[in-house]
Amino acid sequence: MIQGARSNDSIRARIEALGTSLSLPTVRKALGVLEGEHASQRRGGVDELMDIRVYEPGDEARHIDWRTSARVGRPMVVQRERPSTSRVWLLLDVGREMTGSCPSGEPAYEVAANALRMFAALSLRRSDDVSLVFGDAASITRVPFNGGFAQFERTLDQALQRSWDRPRNIDALLDYARRIRDRQALIVLATDEHALRQRHLEAIRRLAQTHPMVFIDVATLNPFDSRTGRNCPVYDGTSRRAVPAFLSNARSRDEVATHRAYLAAALNRELTRCGSHMIRSDSSAAMFEAFVRLVSVTLARSGRNQLRSAAMPELRIGG
Repeated sequence: MIQGARSNDSIRARIEALGTSLSLPTVRKALGVLEGEHASQRRGGVDELMDIRVYEPGDEARHIDWRTSARVGRPMVVQRERPSTSRVWLLLDVGREMTGSCPSGEPAYEVAANALRMFAALSLRRSDDVSLVFGDAASITRVPFNGGFAQFERTLDQALQRSWDRPRNIDALLDYARRIRDRQALIVLATDEHALRQRHLEAIRRLAQTHPMVFIDVATLNPFDSRTGRNCPVYDGTSRRAVPAFLSNARSRDEVATHRAYLAAALNRELTRCGSHMIRSDSSAAMFEAFVRLVSVTLARSGRNQLRSAAMPELRIGG
């Protein structure tokens, strides 16, 4: 659609800080908001007892074993199997349509990639198995990945150094996700708001019924907003023709905005019914804030809002 200049992506430093500044119990709970509940062979849940250790700052109070604490004279925490996934699949639409610009000037693929970095930062902090999958009309590629967050960033950056000359195939990405056998794996699918048609809503609903899922919806520029044209010319990404000035009016702008909002609301409704989530934003900074806000709601309800207090101040710095 609309090609924009690549930003310096300053949000990436905040994403890295998100994964390193939070305590492990907070990371576990933050991801628990977004994933299915089931037993795993990892610590921090409510199933089989694994061991008991001394309480550490950042541990949840509900995990304190008060009888043991009274016996030894100090707070002791019970560690059990953690009811959450140990696998995370990060699926990214890499069709040429993802080179369209967002209001921030970032390409849509850059905003989507930063959203995936947020999930990777927390998932790798928790030692989950992370898989990267890229899809366009030519191929669906699973990129081998082993290592920490720095290696993840290198792998993702290398994968994004592509020609971007193939159209998208969102049907193939959804079909790939549907074939993931581990029904307890968290699936994060990132694309832009133009990818979905009515038939896709039903496919996503069925997928959300079988897997815990988060849908990343990147909002791009409204090409008929006259305010956009004042800053830089707006071009069609396929024909490279400039959008005619007479189309940049309030009526065209509002019709496009209404249609996009309708599709976003319909998708969010389908995902909510299945207990899954959608994060929709038009910049990396806004995506980061939306992610923090989503998981902070549940953390605040349990009296622990470390995620928001650690992350939100950063949003006011050059955001």
